[in-house]
Amino acid sequence: MKITAITPANDAPNAVKRQTFPKAPSSRKRALRFGVAALLVMLAVLTASLLEVRAGNATVITRFGDPVRVLLTPGLAWRIPAPFESPVDVDLRIRSTSSGLQDVGTRDGLRVLMQAWVIWKVKSDNDDVLRFIRAVQNQPDEAARQIRTFIGSALETTASNYALSDIVNVDGKKVKIAELEEQLQSQLKNQLLNSYGIEVIQTGIERLTLPAVTLNATVDRMRAERETIAAERTAEGKRLAAEIHSKADRDARILEADASVKAAAITADAQRDAAGIYGKAWHSDPQLYDLLRSLDTLSSIVNSSTRLVLRTDAAPFKTLVQEPGQPQEKTQP
Repeated sequence: MKITAITPANDAPNAVKRQTFPKAPSSRKRALRFGVAALLVMLAVLTASLLEVRAGNATVITRFGDPVRVLLTPGLAWRIPAPFESPVDVDLRIRSTSSGLQDVGTRDGLRVLMQAWVIWKVKSDNDDVLRFIRAVQNQPDEAARQIRTFIGSALETTASNYALSDIVNVDGKKVKIAELEEQLQSQLKNQLLNSYGIEVIQTGIERLTLPAVTLNATVDRMRAERETIAAERTAEGKRLAAEIHSKADRDARILEADASVKAAAITADAQRDAAGIYGKAWHSDPQLYDLLRSLDTLSSIVNSSTRLVLRTDAAPFKTLVQEPGQPQEKTQP
């Protein structure tokens, strides 16, 4: 197609001049442009249809706000572009929550302040992920608040099964904290999984303290237990000491009796031998026998501190003044 324009000539004001313009784009070029535009549109649609499921997350596809499927495997996935379908990321990573100090009662009617911690995460399961979204609108902070409420209730229920001596005791073998933690975890695990799709990984007692009244009662009870144990051990020591003394006295009496028997036997033998010796001495020299017997008598009745005033002609002192071989005189009464 050609377009001709008529303009006045320089040399002839009334003359006309023809001017020719370039041709319009061809149909081939127009088709190429349409093809590029269509390709760009397709790429845009494909890009809007692709989504990335990141590791540690679950992606929930919602259609007009209603969840239709859950993607758990990391990688690329397809969806219908917005506004038909929209992705919602759910964090599956491990979290921890602490309950703060809770005032709970024990089986024996005393009050204890307990603080527990819970390690949890959203369970990697289609139903549990959907349950978590419906329960807390995919808000981890709200989930943590709900968990703290459940911990307080579970602590009250679990602690009521134990006496204070099972929780606080100087004897480590009597403390049942580990058993209490197991029961607490079992109770929380079922409640949170069924209500919120939350998996409880581990539970423990973080802090334990006693109010003033309970502390005084505990100290009094521990003092009474220590005094009872001390009294029992003292009584046992006295019993053992009495047994030892009784046995020692019995052994001493037996030893003394044996010694007395042996001493009596030795004395009897000595007296028998002495009598034999005295008899032989008397038969050999009666006067010498009398002299020796008198001297023995003096040595047995007189010592260094004895003072006697006796007649010298009285027996046995007359032997000191009488000459040997001189007949003995009878003393006057």
